[in-house]
Amino acid sequence: MSEAKTYLVTNALPYANGPIHLGHMLEHIQSDIWVRFQRAVGNKVFYVCGDDCHGTPVMIKAHQLGITPEQMIEQTSKSHYEDLQGFLVHYDNYYRTHSKENEEISSEMYKKALEKGFIITKKISQLYDPEKQMFLPDRFVKGTCPRCGAKDQYGDNCEVCGATYEPTELKDAYSTVSGAKPELRESLHYFFDLPKAHDFLHSFIKDSGVIQKEMSNKLEEWFKAGLKPWDISRDAPYFGFKIPGTEDKFFYVWMDAPIGYLASLKNYCDTHAIDFAPFIDDKSDIEMCHFIGKDILYFHSLFWPATLMAADMKLPSHIFVHGYVTVNGAKMSKSKGTFIKANTYLKFLKPESLRYYFASKLSSQVIDVDLSLDDFMAKVNSDIVGKVVNLASRTAGFISKRFDGKLAKQAWNEEILSKIAVTKKAVYEGYSSRNYGDAVRAVMELADEANRYIDKEAPWVIAKEEGQEDKLQRVCTDGLNLFRALITFLSPILPEVAAHAAEFLNDDLKFQDVEKPLYDHAINRFKPLYSRIEKSQIDAMIEASKEDLKKAQAQNNQAQKQEFEPLADEITIDDFAKVDLRIGTIVKAEEVKEARKLLKLEVDIGFEKRQVFAGLKQAYGDVAKLVGRKVVLVANLKPRQMKFGLSSGMVTAAGPGNDKVFLLGVDDGAQNGDRVH
Repeated sequence: MSEAKTYLVTNALPYANGPIHLGHMLEHIQSDIWVRFQRAVGNKVFYVCGDDCHGTPVMIKAHQLGITPEQMIEQTSKSHYEDLQGFLVHYDNYYRTHSKENEEISSEMYKKALEKGFIITKKISQLYDPEKQMFLPDRFVKGTCPRCGAKDQYGDNCEVCGATYEPTELKDAYSTVSGAKPELRESLHYFFDLPKAHDFLHSFIKDSGVIQKEMSNKLEEWFKAGLKPWDISRDAPYFGFKIPGTEDKFFYVWMDAPIGYLASLKNYCDTHAIDFAPFIDDKSDIEMCHFIGKDILYFHSLFWPATLMAADMKLPSHIFVHGYVTVNGAKMSKSKGTFIKANTYLKFLKPESLRYYFASKLSSQVIDVDLSLDDFMAKVNSDIVGKVVNLASRTAGFISKRFDGKLAKQAWNEEILSKIAVTKKAVYEGYSSRNYGDAVRAVMELADEANRYIDKEAPWVIAKEEGQEDKLQRVCTDGLNLFRALITFLSPILPEVAAHAAEFLNDDLKFQDVEKPLYDHAINRFKPLYSRIEKSQIDAMIEASKEDLKKAQAQNNQAQKQEFEPLADEITIDDFAKVDLRIGTIVKAEEVKEARKLLKLEVDIGFEKRQVFAGLKQAYGDVAKLVGRKVVLVANLKPRQMKFGLSSGMVTAAGPGNDKVFLLGVDDGAQNGDRVH
């Protein structure tokens, strides 16, 4: 074996505004299998991940739930961690990007990039929600597709015709946050000068071998089109880290998200007295490996290496890209129940069933993996139960009952055991190259040969023959040694089954010992290691996924309701008739200097003029613009003596208060003094 290596292995960070589903699990399972294999063959691995916490979606979702972003990410992180543990994905550290470590590293990397001239600024025009007073990310703008006319399409692409466009090209655009019509406003933004890193990035992608060839070719298209400066800032309000030296600019989520890998590692190192410095030293031999989906290739292969280079930090050694998950040959569907959450799956099925099925489909190529539920059930039942576990159950009983749990001192058939070495080579190559499907096929070929051998020798027949005790013990010992090899090879995929098998065999199941059969060795009594998947379990999972959708829709509706004040107690038409609402025109508006919120208004209601004090100062700073504006006045409100003067009426407005107060408008034609009915 070659000299042991040290790896830092990361996964794309789950976003903190929703649950983990089976599409996410493909990547976590893929990396966990690779990590377990590397450790099994003697390499050292630091395996970290965490939640991606920043950005507008998190801020808005938390607001809808009536909690702070910090409270929401705390809840979500706990849920994500439990789901990953449920699928036997064991990170050394599962952390979050909203951390002091991440803020420190992000700030330092930004400052170094600034010193080297990689940070530039320029004004850009963006769509702005005038009601929520915030700039809108593309995905928070919807409207009619400018190409095909489909309604309710996102601000960056149409899901009907597939067209991509600028949000400003949408017809009848509206904010998904408030429903308001967006306005185009200008703002100063900070950019990482990606074109300045063109030559470095092109060489890194093309010559380093860090990424699959097919992905390298894909990136070549972007180089030919020309790299553009990368916008790394967002305007307040925004949930994230403030850019050093600014007051209202924040790091765009994709600036600090990959830095979250290093933050998670640093947190682990600090709590385990490990030196963090070698992991970011560009001269160290530690290999940094990222497992990601093809949808975030651009960020990891261009932005991430460029920011690391600018900060004089270690570059990724490998970027392992995978495809998407489809279910029954189609995109995961909530309505069909095939958009399956991780915790919903775990209520009905074993985690290792999915781990095995995904592994059997995975290769180093960037291809989508289809979870065909019928094939899933058939493969798990046939391979794990029928070929691997069944091999042990057919032979262990004889050893326990007839030989007091003691294996024979030698094999019956050395030739069949010699095939373990051939399989070992194929398994090593499969796992090392992430061609897990090849490794699984090699294991199953050995399993087929092992079962044919047991079928041929038929220990259940030998057991009935006199004078065949030696042969029976040796044949069954061969079968159990073959089982031991199979389960050792599958241990990165089936860690829990392997742990139970190790207890049964009274053995550590080490990769390096797999070619050394157990002879004259005591084993424990065999217990069932796995159970078949029943169709009823899958049907129940699908139905539960449909119920998940209904619950999510109900929760979303409730969250949206919480945006509004609850209705006041019910009144009758007679109660309403007591309120005399009149049309008026503001003829004078002055600030009340002693008051923080009040403006002094003079309102003409046709038959007289009224003095009114209104809490509009924070919302309407330019009082001159109020003069001449028609308003709706509560004219029969009992006058109130204030220290600034008498207030005779109340101007009607909507909104939660402070700077978010909006006067009610009046259509042309309504005259001063007209009553509102």
